[in-house]
Amino acid sequence: MRQPQSPALIDPFHGRDDLAAKLIRVVSAEAFQLDPVRLLRAVRLASELDFSIDKETEARLRQSAGLIGDVAGERVREELLRRLAKPRAGRFLAYLDEVGLLTAMIPELALAVDVVQPKEHFWSVLAHSIKTVDAVEFLLRQGEWEYADDAVLAAVPWTDELAEHFNREVSHGSTRGAMLKLTALLHDIAKPQTKAYDETGRMRFLGHPQAGAEMAADILGRLRFSSKEIKLVELLVENHLRPTQMSQQGLPSHRAIYRYFRDTGEAGIDIFFLSLADHLATRGPNLEMAGWQEHAATVSYVLGRRFEEETLTRPPKLVDGYDIMECFSLKPGPRIGEMLEVVREAQAGGEVSTREEALAYLERLPASSLSGDEQNSGSR
Repeated sequence: MRQPQSPALIDPFHGRDDLAAKLIRVVSAEAFQLDPVRLLRAVRLASELDFSIDKETEARLRQSAGLIGDVAGERVREELLRRLAKPRAGRFLAYLDEVGLLTAMIPELALAVDVVQPKEHFWSVLAHSIKTVDAVEFLLRQGEWEYADDAVLAAVPWTDELAEHFNREVSHGSTRGAMLKLTALLHDIAKPQTKAYDETGRMRFLGHPQAGAEMAADILGRLRFSSKEIKLVELLVENHLRPTQMSQQGLPSHRAIYRYFRDTGEAGIDIFFLSLADHLATRGPNLEMAGWQEHAATVSYVLGRRFEEETLTRPPKLVDGYDIMECFSLKPGPRIGEMLEVVREAQAGGEVSTREEALAYLERLPASSLSGDEQNSGSR
């Protein structure tokens, strides 16, 4: 039986040759002007396929980078998330920066270019932020970190449960892993605005996590990220220094662990990995193994408690508001909620384990330790 002939290939722009050469090439001088999202898409495709962008196209990218600001936010979001979901996203962002697209897309990052940091930092603010994305991928087992060996990664906890956590969907098209990479890019966004020197001449960035959380929310709102995605990134940026503040010496107490997850919830896991990535991207090739192992040991310990001792972060109820109002002759009000929280903290710290112990603990509590207006009008 005669086989049908394959149709003749119509290839007016010699695309087959570019495929063989692994090249991304623009086919029209007006392509980027007609649809500026192609600026971002060209870099995404080259990065995903491990292709190169030909020199003429790269020149047009540089010339037209400013047009990306005219693209609808949701289209930028889609391109970003598609690339952040896959490995080598750090290299993708570095190339966007090289051709001027990164700061055109997120103008707030332009202020971070070449902003010098304290001597502990190997890179300036923007370079550090992009390197933090590389470090996140390394910690999520999605890439390599050229400044570290296997011993550095071996110190960081990794389980099927953690892998599942970072693969979990946040909103349509985004996972926790992808949003962590985006947060890594934005976590120091407010450092240029908060940079100052104290009376000793030491460089400080006081308040940059809080200011950065607000800036990140504005940026993601402009790019039409969902409210769920924005709230997650806000929480991560605002708390990215907190893991290193959980204990002044030694491992964190049970109370500190309880408070941490009380305030951060599931995002507490993401914040720990952001903190580790921040550490790597701060030191770069000057990483000190002793300090790294101490940091990683804290993360491992707290996450171990988080997964193995659910009662530590979600203690079972010993008393309720009615118990407190009845036993202490109090009326409904904010003081009741504060007293319940005091019980939960004491319970997490192992100080109380029964209803009777909880009420006795509250009875010994100085009235000045709570901010509620009501005062005890009775006792058990």
